[in-house]
Amino acid sequence: MAQCCINPSILSADFVNLEAELHRISNADAVHVDVMDNHFVPNLTIGLPVVKRIQEVSPVPLDAHLMIADADRWAPGFADAGVASVTFHAEASIAPVKLARELRARGAKAGMALRPGTAVEPYLDMLTELDLLLIMTVEPGFGGQSFLDLTLPKIRRARAAIDGSGARVALQVDGGITEETILRAAEAGANVFVAGSAVYGAADPAEAIDRLRAAGKR
Repeated sequence: MAQCCINPSILSADFVNLEAELHRISNADAVHVDVMDNHFVPNLTIGLPVVKRIQEVSPVPLDAHLMIADADRWAPGFADAGVASVTFHAEASIAPVKLARELRARGAKAGMALRPGTAVEPYLDMLTELDLLLIMTVEPGFGGQSFLDLTLPKIRRARAAIDGSGARVALQVDGGITEETILRAAEAGANVFVAGSAVYGAADPAEAIDRLRAAGKR
């Protein structure tokens, strides 16, 4: 598994010129696509039809983060669309093990996300059902928020559990990732980093990705 992966979030991109924005981050490991429904989170972004079109033109794989209610019903459709990785929220799933297995059966990597206030311990027994565990380092719903250091102990506990289980699970963090905060998150055990404004707010997003990747290697 790669030591440090950078997945830029298009939430901070120019949506009017989205295809061009995707090609500006062609050196990324994946593009993080934030799907919000104005129910699970108080914001509305894009849905499956737009994700399908992004899938067709993106130079890198798609990492879909579903901040939506009723994930058990809607998440499999994103796997069917060919998205490389589909992450649902534990808080939005009634049967997370069943859903993770269904995503894998449809050809996608299965990811599960936890809000900052959601404990990781109740979900550690299902690590072998996952390819990715996402610890939110801000409250989901909006870009540009500051990194919450109170999530660092949870990241450490998740890393210890992953290492102890022997499961090949990527540990992703999302929210407030900069060249400064990525070091703290990496030291805690994260190895996949979602960055929005730190990438698309830079004059050269590709160069910003390289700098983040160098800062996140531990």
